[in-house]
Amino acid sequence: MNEVLELYERPYDPLEPVVGVDEKGKQLLEDIRPPIPVTPGYGLRVDSEYKRHGTRNLFVGVEPKAGQRLVAVTKRKTKDDFARYLAGLIAQYPDAVKVHVILDNYKTHSLKNLQAVLGADHSIFAKLVLHYTPVHGSWLNVAESEIGVLESQCLNRRIAGAETLETEVQAWEAERNALGIKTNWTFTREKAAEVFKLKN
Repeated sequence: MNEVLELYERPYDPLEPVVGVDEKGKQLLEDIRPPIPVTPGYGLRVDSEYKRHGTRNLFVGVEPKAGQRLVAVTKRKTKDDFARYLAGLIAQYPDAVKVHVILDNYKTHSLKNLQAVLGADHSIFAKLVLHYTPVHGSWLNVAESEIGVLESQCLNRRIAGAETLETEVQAWEAERNALGIKTNWTFTREKAAEVFKLKN
């Protein structure tokens, strides 16, 4: 926990960016009957029946102090999908010396799996530094907060098609990046010591 919190406490350094990465599933659902529009005293009324068109996975990376994020929509979230996403993410930092990536302990996130997919001599391993949240501590990953924002601003309704989902997510990402919306992480090592009664 303290390793992750120490990363958040560091001043912004473009040569050693800190990036939280997580994933989120999204069902593709089509309304069978059109929703009843908003009227005075009533919100949008949606029928409980729908037609399912499968699912998609969203990989979400967020650099909290730079106010940048990279979201990718994929059909699945296999180790191959994750490795390709992470390689693309690291490529966004050509001038970085090290890229610190915060992850949870999901099985596809292991260094062993990344090396198996990309090859141990892949260029990302020269600068990639993995930091894992503790078991049951994935809430320490800033990407979870960003996913919450993505859900409330973009995904909190039925989206029937993968193409629509990709377009909507790209527009959301572009707007937030253009605005440079940063994350003010306030849970510090000092606060953690108080909450969890930790001794120095």
